[in-house]
Amino acid sequence: MKATFYYRIFSLLLFLIGCNLYVTAQQVVTPPPTTDSVRVIEIVQGNSLRSKTVDSVTTVETIAGNVILKEGATTFICDSAIINHHTNSLEAFGNVHINQNDSINTYSQHLIYATTDRIAHLDKDVRITNKKGTLLTQNLDYDLKTNIGNYYNGGKVVNGKTTLTSNEGTYYADTKDVYFKKNVHLVDPKYDILTDSLLYNTDADLVTFVTGTYIKSPNSGNIYTTQGTYDLKNGKAFFGNRSVIKDSTRTYSADNMAYDEKSSVAELQGNAVIKDSVHGYVIVANQIYSNKKDNSFLATKKPVLIFVGQKHDSTFIAADTLYSGIVKPIVNTGEDNTLKGDSLRQKRRLDFFSDTTLSYVGSNRNFVQPDSSAKTDTVDQKAIVNSLAKIPVDTTFKNNTPQKSTAIQVDTLKKTTVVTASGNEPIRFFQAFHNVRIFNDSVQAVSDSLYYSAEDSIFRLFNQPIIFSHSSQITGDTIFLYTKNRTINRMYVFYNGMIVNKTPEGFSNQISGRTINGYFKDGSFNYMHVRGTPAQSIFYPRSDKDSSYSGMNRCKGDAIDTYFLDNQLNKVKFTNDVDGTMYPMSQIPEDQKFLKGYKWLDNRRPKTKFELYE
Repeated sequence: MKATFYYRIFSLLLFLIGCNLYVTAQQVVTPPPTTDSVRVIEIVQGNSLRSKTVDSVTTVETIAGNVILKEGATTFICDSAIINHHTNSLEAFGNVHINQNDSINTYSQHLIYATTDRIAHLDKDVRITNKKGTLLTQNLDYDLKTNIGNYYNGGKVVNGKTTLTSNEGTYYADTKDVYFKKNVHLVDPKYDILTDSLLYNTDADLVTFVTGTYIKSPNSGNIYTTQGTYDLKNGKAFFGNRSVIKDSTRTYSADNMAYDEKSSVAELQGNAVIKDSVHGYVIVANQIYSNKKDNSFLATKKPVLIFVGQKHDSTFIAADTLYSGIVKPIVNTGEDNTLKGDSLRQKRRLDFFSDTTLSYVGSNRNFVQPDSSAKTDTVDQKAIVNSLAKIPVDTTFKNNTPQKSTAIQVDTLKKTTVVTASGNEPIRFFQAFHNVRIFNDSVQAVSDSLYYSAEDSIFRLFNQPIIFSHSSQITGDTIFLYTKNRTINRMYVFYNGMIVNKTPEGFSNQISGRTINGYFKDGSFNYMHVRGTPAQSIFYPRSDKDSSYSGMNRCKGDAIDTYFLDNQLNKVKFTNDVDGTMYPMSQIPEDQKFLKGYKWLDNRRPKTKFELYE
């Protein structure tokens, strides 16, 4: 009996020791949760508190009336709440308010929150605010660890006068960034932006474009871009990746663009293009500065100006620098409007030559006639007027007989008069500086600088200009090219003018004089009147029978009229004090073959329009 009793006592002790070892082993294998993973929701305030046991492991607490709960530095305020201690979760109802470190405030009507992953699911009138902007949506998943919220069923951000809406979005509370996705629409007093994706910083009021974006603006034009930023606060924008801006008259495009609203200056870089569809010109350059305030632009880095002509007959102008601006026309008010100020002189400094009417009174011959409705502009510059007044009167031919006429008239007027077809509208002008090259299918030219005004449609070429047309070359101190309907129809050469016409056999017909007044027909030289003291020529006439050369005629006179046929010098006529010599082809002296100042400069001639882009 005793043995049996002791045996049972010993067995019970062994069993208890074994159980204790098992519990100890279990505690080592499964340590208690750390304090980092267990976040306790503390009840700070509530009008009523009830505890309810749901099952053997689940007990919930319900709080109602002016509820305030805390979890670390986060405060929850609501009308009522349910806390599940088993799942460490919270469900709040009515006027929910989450405050994080007194910096980020989130509002809704319903909240489900799990302390384990710290993800808050909010719905019904959700609102996140900071000092800069407010996010509004109906459903939001908000991560309190990273302070990042996501909505999937539509939302908007309101920041001052700027409103952004989208189907989906991600809110980064720490950086104040909102990433909008799907049907994004930004409405601002200055802009209306439509895109599929967009990044917006509520603190800096900065918009970042990351995909195809269409920007509508009543003041700055409509913009299409796929990359860029816009500072709504300071009015500064940058657009990359070949963006396009289009307003009522112009289209701007470039690899990169920058715009400052305060200065109204835009910079275009990389294959920049400005196209004016109303006035018919295009600017191409690697760098263009455009000033919207004074409607001007400056083009550098291989700029090319294109005047779009009829039937694709466009004129291309290249230079080191191109500038364009506008001036208001000076109208005749009946008062003495003589230029007295430097500002007016500066604006009109290159227009002083247009105070003369240089016209060719046509004969029965089939030569082009000048425009009788030429505009006039008289400016009080005595030195210029006096110099022009010395130009002798033109000579015309009627029934093949040279007669005097008063085709060139210079009237010194006391009042400034400008007649323009566009009334009081601003007049656009273009200036080209250094290494100017012009290409047209019919006419090419080079010079150091150029000025063109839409008031009179005249190209003014300065400093050793050269005009090329087919097999002819014209030089002078200054050359004016008159255009009509974007086609060159007249030319005037001031001082030291010379015409060189190369024959198919390589002979050089030459005419020189003080001034040259010429006309074009179908883009080719047609008739030219040369004045000089004296005017001189070297001409290789052809026989009417077999078109062979009769010799070389070297002659001079007061004036020379030249006529072209099929781009070749066909006839030369002299007026007053004619003196010359005809040399047989076999007896032409070498020292008589060229006039003084003769140079054949075909190597400077632009051969194609593509050369201007090189």
